[in-house]
Amino acid sequence: MERKDFIRGAAILAASGLFFKANAGVFAQGETIKVGLIGVKGMGWSNLNAILKQANVQCTALCDVDENILDQRIAELKKRDIAVKRFIDYKELLANDIVDAVIIGTPDHWHCLQMVDAVKAGKHVYVEKPIGNSIRECEIMVAVAQQYNSIVQVGQWQRSQQHFKDAIDFVHSGKLGKIRLVKAWAYQGWMKSVPVKPDEAVPAGVHYDQWLGPAKKRPFNPNRFHFDFRWFWDYAGGLMTDWGVHMLDYALQGMKVSDPASVMAAGGKFAYPEDAAETPDTLTTVFEFDDFNIQWEHGNGIDLGPHERDHGVSFIGNNGTLVLTRNGWEVIPEGNRMQAVDWQKSQDDGLDKHMENFVQAIRRRDRSLLNAPIEAGAHIAIFSQMGNVAYRTGKKLYWDKKNRKFTDKEANRYVVTQYHNGYKLPQV
Repeated sequence: MERKDFIRGAAILAASGLFFKANAGVFAQGETIKVGLIGVKGMGWSNLNAILKQANVQCTALCDVDENILDQRIAELKKRDIAVKRFIDYKELLANDIVDAVIIGTPDHWHCLQMVDAVKAGKHVYVEKPIGNSIRECEIMVAVAQQYNSIVQVGQWQRSQQHFKDAIDFVHSGKLGKIRLVKAWAYQGWMKSVPVKPDEAVPAGVHYDQWLGPAKKRPFNPNRFHFDFRWFWDYAGGLMTDWGVHMLDYALQGMKVSDPASVMAAGGKFAYPEDAAETPDTLTTVFEFDDFNIQWEHGNGIDLGPHERDHGVSFIGNNGTLVLTRNGWEVIPEGNRMQAVDWQKSQDDGLDKHMENFVQAIRRRDRSLLNAPIEAGAHIAIFSQMGNVAYRTGKKLYWDKKNRKFTDKEANRYVVTQYHNGYKLPQV
């Protein structure tokens, strides 16, 4: 799809207001919302268990291309007196009227196709982060969700946690003074080296071609399957897009900014140079704005990040530094320039609250209620993708905000995902 055609088509849709009203009615408070899960092993399963805590929500369908995990999850639900229909092809699930909403917990390279197909099928959608595996995929997902006026929540659940909101309110109060630098990081000690393994036969019960989908055809290798897919460029973007979308999201909210003027990145496989992973285990990325920088850091296999915390965001001001994590926040004064704020511990469950918010938006048929709408998910996924593009080109890149692309031709090759195996990038 040509860039100019995409922009023109989206502009016409937005100007006309002629959006198809999928599932136009609202759900009464006591009416059951029927949910299907696509991708049942990891975060998808956590998401399902969280939404089932909400009143009058019923799981009616599970779908996965690994029949071993699929049958295991069906058996687990059966023990809880929950009977579901079983699907291997997600399109068959979407065509079924036993589902009002779907949770997409598949690898990143599937998010765009599945979300677009879901909203076109008239389903509400909860899609895991990062929403897409390229900048263009993210843009398409936003355009389609807006075209169909769909309720689409992105799995950035900390947007529903109160202590994150409180911390950002403090940043906006101005008490930190002029903020010159924001650091965001993820040092994940439990993410160890990925040992090299030989290719092998596809395991029984695994529909491997359906798992690959639009990704490049390769022999089956256990390193590229299930959780470890995230360390290979075909399917994901490493820690930069896995944790970056969480932490950098709050860096941008705190500074009230969107697009950087430039981005540069340096790193590599410094800790585990001989292992099987493709994405860097060590990375520093700098996003340049007019009068401050945002810096991303990550490290696999170690936990001692800035302020001796394995993840977080810090706003470094002239008067003090605010440090924010999923567990709470504090303010460390610069000498006697301001008062310290002791550790403010998180008091809620972000994922549970996020699902409560999703269900509420469905019941009221109101996209404006969503804490992490598709637009927010796309924005931070694109921002994180910029960091990966800078790393992969080895260049300082400048972002053309008006035309939504880099000024560098090589960098723009990474803007659009290349689809394979007969799959096509969705059209708006």
